[in-house]
Amino acid sequence: MLVERTNLGQKEIILVGTAHVSKESIALVKETIEKEQPEAIGVELDFQRLHQLQQGKKWQQMDLGQIIKEGKTHLFLLNILLSNLQRQIGDDLGVKPGSEMLAAIEIAKEKKIPIALLDRDIRITLGRALNKMSLKEKAKLGYSIIGGFVGIGQKIDEKTIEQLKKKDMINALMQQLGKEMPSVKKVLVDERDIFIANRILQAKAKKIVAVVGAGHLEGIKKHLGRETNIQPLMKVEKKKNALSILKWVIPLTFAAFVIWGIYSKGPTIAFNMLLMWFLINGTLSALGAALARAHPLSIIAAFLAAPITSLHPAIAAGWFAGIVELKMRAPKVQDFDDLPQINDVSSLASNRVTKILMVTAFANIGSTIGTVIALPYIASLLL
Repeated sequence: MLVERTNLGQKEIILVGTAHVSKESIALVKETIEKEQPEAIGVELDFQRLHQLQQGKKWQQMDLGQIIKEGKTHLFLLNILLSNLQRQIGDDLGVKPGSEMLAAIEIAKEKKIPIALLDRDIRITLGRALNKMSLKEKAKLGYSIIGGFVGIGQKIDEKTIEQLKKKDMINALMQQLGKEMPSVKKVLVDERDIFIANRILQAKAKKIVAVVGAGHLEGIKKHLGRETNIQPLMKVEKKKNALSILKWVIPLTFAAFVIWGIYSKGPTIAFNMLLMWFLINGTLSALGAALARAHPLSIIAAFLAAPITSLHPAIAAGWFAGIVELKMRAPKVQDFDDLPQINDVSSLASNRVTKILMVTAFANIGSTIGTVIALPYIASLLL
């Protein structure tokens, strides 16, 4: 049984480890609460996910234009993909993901027991994870998610889920995750262990039953003995790395090449440099948008914007392509309603909401590749 009891002074803490798509977990939660009669019930949820579980995500309220302008397309897509992968596993087992959390909340309401939301805002967690991940880790995560979509149809049974809840299996999985993607484990597991443990300690109850994912049990127990300042874990700081430096190096280098070209070989070579920069950068960005099956005007927008945005540290070609796509193919209510049903790459590309985000992302990738190709080519013209 994945129930752990800890006593800290006059505070009694009962941790219930669950799988989010397990019928046995629902029964265990109900049984533990009935038996313990706690003064408070904690659940591994934040306000956003609680609202989603109770009412369903109101995707229609999302401002796609704002998401594109703030450069959060990747964050929004990742949230959709991860949510849908969990939903598909739940469909295989006939259990709605998070049902054990909802069961705990329903019992709390029936018995008029205070509810404590223990988890960090999912947007902060994903933002911190993406900021801390290396390019290699991002590639592995992307491959794992797409691999999950490709593997849909391979049924996961209740027996497999219960096997995964065993302590030795959980520890092995956590260790493997730490080896493969250490930044991901640090943010998704280790930081949340600290956060959840602190929320449990802060709960004003002498006896609390905390319903958490089985993978968090050991980490939470380790941090229950001490309170930690969690304010640093609530910030999504922009990562200062080589890419952010390149945003300034590229325009300065390009300007230096053009000025040197005019000085050493005359205005004709400078014109050729500008022309090749425009053609290479614009063409590859437009090609990226085309691969995402963008509207013709969105492709043109990518072509025209990329050569300019590549020289500006604060804007990106994909923003313009995405905004045009949003104007030309505004999502319908059905597109928003269908977001929870996206379960393969084809549906990801055909839904108007996710297509807009893919057009934005692909145009940006094309522009980046164009910059990598165009800059050395322009330098070669000076030789």
